[in-house]
Amino acid sequence: MRRVSGCVLAGALMLLPAISTQGGVFAQAAAPAQAAGGQQAAGGQQSAPNKTTFEGDAVIQAFSVNADKTADYEKVIAQLKDALGKSTKPEAKQQAAGWKVYRNATPNPDGSIVYVHVIDPVVKGADYSVLNNIYTAVTDPTEQRAVYDTYRGALKQALFVIQGKLTSDFSKP
Repeated sequence: MRRVSGCVLAGALMLLPAISTQGGVFAQAAAPAQAAGGQQAAGGQQSAPNKTTFEGDAVIQAFSVNADKTADYEKVIAQLKDALGKSTKPEAKQQAAGWKVYRNATPNPDGSIVYVHVIDPVVKGADYSVLNNIYTAVTDPTEQRAVYDTYRGALKQALFVIQGKLTSDFSKP
């Protein structure tokens, strides 16, 4: 029995980095210093921040937000929209054009509210990390920390990420 549980634990630890770079809450909520300037690497050099990239044609992501923090979450999403809109990177404009956020009309049984991000089309290779994109516009470390705290305080949990290729378009004959 210990051998099975050890294998399960080892497998989970191997999957954690894959989950953290595919748009989950781990990647989205990297500490401000990490997301803005990277992690300290050996020798005192900064490494690049974690990027959230997607494969396929479209993405559907869902996040559960604490009921009393929906205004905070929507404030962060507004900062994201603003940062993408002001960016000089051409891919940021493309990201903004294809990124929509929906708020579920009814709360979950626990009172939390689900927000669904629909990204269509996906800009290949673009960073979809909420915080990384905001930090391109908000460069003051104190302000970054405030954005981070607001975002983390609002999120209850990441629910799912679905990304893939279009297999059928009913609007076309």
